[in-house]
Amino acid sequence: MQPVEFRVTYESPNTWARLGELQTSHGVIQTPVFMPVGTQATVKAMSPRELVEVGAHIVLANTYHLYLRPGHQLVERAGGLHEFMAWNRSILTDSGGFQVFSLGELRKITEEGVTFRSHLDGSKHFISPEISMEIQMALGADIAMAFDECAPYPADYQYTKDSMELTSRWARRCKASHQREDQALFGIVQGGMYADLRKQSADDLVSLEFPGYGIGGLSVGEPKELMYELLEITVPRLPVDKPRYLMGVGSPDCLLEGVSRGIDMFDCVLPTRIARHGTVFTRNGTMTVRNAAYSQDFLPLDPDCDCYVCQNFSRAYIRHLLNTGEILGVRLTTIHNLRFLIRLMEEIRESISQNTLPEFREGFLERYYGGCS
Repeated sequence: MQPVEFRVTYESPNTWARLGELQTSHGVIQTPVFMPVGTQATVKAMSPRELVEVGAHIVLANTYHLYLRPGHQLVERAGGLHEFMAWNRSILTDSGGFQVFSLGELRKITEEGVTFRSHLDGSKHFISPEISMEIQMALGADIAMAFDECAPYPADYQYTKDSMELTSRWARRCKASHQREDQALFGIVQGGMYADLRKQSADDLVSLEFPGYGIGGLSVGEPKELMYELLEITVPRLPVDKPRYLMGVGSPDCLLEGVSRGIDMFDCVLPTRIARHGTVFTRNGTMTVRNAAYSQDFLPLDPDCDCYVCQNFSRAYIRHLLNTGEILGVRLTTIHNLRFLIRLMEEIRESISQNTLPEFREGFLERYYGGCS
């Protein structure tokens, strides 16, 4: 058995959407799937048991952050990420490329790799494709990602072309140095907002025959319609028998539009981040429950939601928790937001199987954009 096996089980006749099964040594994941982000080996405010309860089968952890603390050697001594964080389902680690890109003036990119200063204490570090592989092999996730450069938005054509070509060269180095047989390594397509560069990057990465492909460098500030156009250019160039992972995307509308364009995997910090600020997803759009308007509102966050929070607590109570600084408030908004997106993916998969995805998408988005209750 390969470290990751993927098979398409159904293809939509009226969209590019498809159903699939992604199998790792830690279980089978039904796709399309949303992956909660556990940046520092924990999904903020959630225990592993609660992640299972909301329906998560795979989570993402971050190479850059775990390299800085507690250190990949410590995680390896603990038995790898699964043992360290007590999570017996699948894990994907990103390469650290996006986080290093986000450091701005704190980092310097060369052919060899990236020299950067820690956002924690200013200490100097260096990550190359080979070092990224070393870190991710030590962490021991089921899926590792190739080290890449994410071009900013906006960026001129020549910079983006040079960045994309560097990412392709780094992908070759990652593949050459990745030796862990029980871990799959996915490549990452870059190319910024330029159609020809996206095509070239996809073709370069496909020639290396990775077992899966991330699409990076989107959702970095560009209009959503431009992201959708670039997906329509990129996805057809990727193998039909390999999973396609749209990195860093997780709003309900983008999940629906991405699935409709053939995406199988998504991740994003959005649901947990907005939860910490008192904002939740509902069928009628987002709702900032800490607002005064909900002080005497005894409805659930979303009357249509099946999560533990909506079955037991009112908006007024959760607002009270948030505004008094009680930890439970943020835990409840987080549980709800993750379950909302994971359930949305369940409903999307069901609509694909019934050939009703266009109708489901239209109905959901009409209500979602219509404003919050």
